[in-house]
Amino acid sequence: MKEVIKNHSNLTIKVGSRNEVKVGAVAEILREYPHLAEAQVEGTETNSGVSSQPKSLDETIQGAMNRARSAHEGSDYGIGIESGLMAVPNTKSGFMDVCVCAIYDGKEFHLGLSSAWEFPNKEVTRLMMEEGLDMNQAVHRAGLTKNPKVGSQEGAIGILTKGRMDRKEYTKQALRTALIHLEQFDF
Repeated sequence: MKEVIKNHSNLTIKVGSRNEVKVGAVAEILREYPHLAEAQVEGTETNSGVSSQPKSLDETIQGAMNRARSAHEGSDYGIGIESGLMAVPNTKSGFMDVCVCAIYDGKEFHLGLSSAWEFPNKEVTRLMMEEGLDMNQAVHRAGLTKNPKVGSQEGAIGILTKGRMDRKEYTKQALRTALIHLEQFDF
């Protein structure tokens, strides 16, 4: 495998979002990678090009890729992070939520996924699938939180796990699996 990147303290990495959870997750994760630890990380507003609540794995991946491509302008790497629903057989609601990370280096995308989870409350999934609400709106309307911006904080996963996993940690899972492609190996 070729060496993807070298140690550079002047690397610039843009995250296709101003959401502090997403940008913070990237900055924290990069500290675990010696060749990326000194990179400058910044958030930039991008459009996912998909619905505000993606309803398939394809749509979620496309949203992450669109954000990464847009964020790449003027940087070494663009990172797009998108959460969305995907159909999963044998689940109670038929759907699980997953976070997708896309890293774009100007030539190709490097993808990673988080673990997936299902809402125990079918009403939240119904609100997203049938009424077109995004997850923030759905968990708020279903009465799971009074915070209309829960996705910019602990996320629905933080509520459902009672703080055992929050949105930042969930996002880090997708980042770690995408960063496999930027690790240096001697095969």
